[in-house]
Amino acid sequence: MSAISRDEVAHLARLSRLAVTDEELDAFAGQLNSILEHVKVVTEVGDVDVEPLTLPVGNVDVDRADVPVPGLTPAQALSGAPAVEGDRFAVPRILGEE
Repeated sequence: MSAISRDEVAHLARLSRLAVTDEELDAFAGQLNSILEHVKVVTEVGDVDVEPLTLPVGNVDVDRADVPVPGLTPAQALSGAPAVEGDRFAVPRILGEE
């Protein structure tokens, strides 16, 4: 991979409509070149004998058992409600229906 020049960074900044100072151009060029060096190292890793993975941790069942558990009673569910009508939450009417 070839190095990214300061002029190329300036061109990209213009295309992106970013206001970049001269100091930032130099810093970004150095940072982008560092990233490219790291990408080069990763691409050089031999992967000929490595099988592709579909899951990084292997095929294991991650679902919990579907076991019914008791829920809240109506009194428990309604205990924190600001308003109650019978066994229901009372909410403000939002439609003009009766």
